Amino acid sequence: MASYGRITKDSVAGPAGESLSPRPWQRQLLRHIFARDPLTGRRRHRLALVGMGRKNGKTALMAAVALYGLLAEGEGAQVFSCAADRVQAKLLFDDAKRMIELNPDLAAECNLYRDAIEHPSTGSVYRAVSSEAYTKEGLNPSLVLYDELHAAPNRELFDVMALSQGARLDPLMIMPTTAGVRTDVSGRDSIAYSLYQHGLRVATGEVVDPSFFMAWWEAPEGCPVIDADAWYSANPGLGDILATADIEAAAVSVPSRTPESEFRIKRLSQWVNAIAAWLPSGVFEARKIDRVLTKGEKVVLGFDGSFNHDCTALVACTLDGFLAPLALWERPPEVIDWEVPISEVTASIFNAARDYRVIEIAADPYRWAREIQEWAAAGLPAAEFPTTSVARMVPACAAFYDAVVNGRLTHNGDPALVRQVNNAVVKIDRQGPRIVKEHRGSSRYIDLAVASVAAFDRATWHASQRVPVRASSGWV
Repeated sequence: MASYGRITKDSVAGPAGESLSPRPWQRQLLRHIFARDPLTGRRRHRLALVGMGRKNGKTALMAAVALYGLLAEGEGAQVFSCAADRVQAKLLFDDAKRMIELNPDLAAECNLYRDAIEHPSTGSVYRAVSSEAYTKEGLNPSLVLYDELHAAPNRELFDVMALSQGARLDPLMIMPTTAGVRTDVSGRDSIAYSLYQHGLRVATGEVVDPSFFMAWWEAPEGCPVIDADAWYSANPGLGDILATADIEAAAVSVPSRTPESEFRIKRLSQWVNAIAAWLPSGVFEARKIDRVLTKGEKVVLGFDGSFNHDCTALVACTLDGFLAPLALWERPPEVIDWEVPISEVTASIFNAARDYRVIEIAADPYRWAREIQEWAAAGLPAAEFPTTSVARMVPACAAFYDAVVNGRLTHNGDPALVRQVNNAVVKIDRQGPRIVKEHRGSSRYIDLAVASVAAFDRATWHASQRVPVRASSGWV
C-alpha cells in the first residue's frame, strides 16, 4: 500500500513528491483494518472507526488506502470518499489524485477527472460524493472512506453507503475522524458517537461483533489541556508527523483564543457536549452530591416555560446553592403537534409550594405572564425573571459559572439537568456573556439550565438578606 502513496505537500512529514513511509503505528493500524480470517480468507471487518487528533496524517494515509482499493482490489471496484459536505469529501479525493500525478507509473494507468479517477484495465472507479444521501441510492461500493464522520448532521448518508455494500464479497467502510459533539442536529447521539460507544463495548467484551473494528487515540477524561502526556495519548504522530510546538501553542491559547471544547475535540480526541461549551468539560458533573430535598426546606423555584415545540422546566434551589429539578416537559422528537400541559405545570407549582417553603418563584414571563399573575393572585410568591433581559442574565450566568467552577454550587445529578446544562453554549458580545441554545430550533434544550440560573441567582440574593422573607407553606 505504501507504494501508492506520495507526500503531496511540504510538511513536517517530508517534502512533496517523496514516497509516503507509513510509521509503525500506521502499519499496525492497516494490518488490523485489512485483517483476514485465516480459515475462510474473508475480510474480518466491514466497519472500521479510526479516531485521533487532527494533523496526524489521516488524510494522506487514507488517500493511499483509497488508491489501494482502486488499483489492487480486483475487477470493477467502486471506491467512494464521502463526508458531511462536498468540500470535506474532496480533500481526501484531491490528495489521492495528487498522489497519482506525482507518480508517473500510476498516472499512465489512470484517467483523472474533476470528480472521478478511472482505472481502465480493471474497470474500477474512485469518486468523491456529496452528503445528500438520497442521491446515492443504487451505488455498489467495495470501499467507502467516510471522512470526519463526527460532522455528519444525521446518519442518512452512513446508512445509505453501508447498506449499498451488501452485494460485495468483502466490502469495507473506514471512518477516519476526530471526536466531536456527542449529539447531532436532532439532539440524539450522533452516528459517530454511537459507533464510538459500540466500539468501547466491543473492546470490553460486552458486545461480540467481529465485523466492527475501532482504533481510538484519546486523552484521559478530565485531563488539563496543558498536560503533555495527554497530548501524546491522543496524537500518535506527535513529534513526528505533527509538530509538538503546534499543539503546545494551541494549548496555551485556551481559552483566550481557542475554546476549550474545540481543543479537546481536535487535539485531545475527546467527545464534548457543545462546541462553544459554557462550562469547562466535566466540571458540572463533578458537583453532584448525595442529597435530596427535605419536606419544608426553604427553596427558590426557577421556571422557564414554553408553549409548544420546545421544553418547560421547573427546578428548586436551596439557599446554600443545591439544585434539584422538580418537573420537566420536553416535546417528544416524533411528535410534531405538541403543547405544554399548562394544568400539569400549575399543579407542579402548587405541589412544590405545599412540600417546601418556597420563598420565591423566579419565572420567565414569556408566554406565561397570565399564569404567573394567577399564581401570585393565589398567594404564591411568584415574580417575573425575564431571561431575555441581558442586564439580568449576564450577571446571573457569571455568578452561576463562578459558583460551579469554585464548588459553591451542587446538584443531585439529575440526568436531564446535566444534559441541558451541558447543552448550553455561551454567547459573547458587547453586552457580555450569557447562555443560549446552539441555534434556533435546536432540540438540544437548555430550559433546565436557564431555570437553574434564575433559581440560583434569586436564592443567592435571599441568602444574603438579613430580614426574613415571606414563604409559602402548608398548601394543600
